[in-house]
Amino acid sequence: MDIPTREFEFADFSAVFDEVADFLASAPSPEQITAFRLSETADRLISGLLEANRTRGLTRDERRALDEYARIERLMQSIKVRAFAKLGAGI
Repeated sequence: MDIPTREFEFADFSAVFDEVADFLASAPSPEQITAFRLSETADRLISGLLEANRTRGLTRDERRALDEYARIERLMQSIKVRAFAKLGAGI
């Protein structure tokens, strides 16, 4: 998923969404939630979008994907805060 070498399509981003959805559907423990990280492939895709945003501006699909990623990231941060609270409470 190399953004600079070909035109980005929003469908490229669906793999990131699926990765998070699959993780959450696996009923992870609080420990697994706090340790969760996106795959290197997903991380490269997001990094490519952020770099494109800084250097050349984004296409409509790229902007949509980056906005969607921001929503997913906020959700995962909120879930991680709750998981850390459960771990701290010994639940």
